[in-house]
Amino acid sequence: MLILITYDVSTETSEGRRRLRRVAKTCLNYGQRVQKSVFECQVSTMEMARLKDQLLDIIDLDEDSLRIYRIIEPLDKNREEFGNSKATDFENTLIV
Repeated sequence: MLILITYDVSTETSEGRRRLRRVAKTCLNYGQRVQKSVFECQVSTMEMARLKDQLLDIIDLDEDSLRIYRIIEPLDKNREEFGNSKATDFENTLIV
């Protein structure tokens, strides 16, 4: 399934800046960054549960926010992109 993760981590303290880096690094392990604090991740149900647990272990629920949206497929009907940053299509062959 394709999910969209957004977060806002308080960076007023060094601990907050550390949490921000850890959240981004964790999301990168599962998907691609599409905005500064927005990631698209192609995950299985088990991976999503693991990712959610990891992120909830990192963020401070009193200071930060985290949202996870499941994107309904087919993507070509439910996602529109504008501008020069195109997201990777996980369904097609990835050429590196």
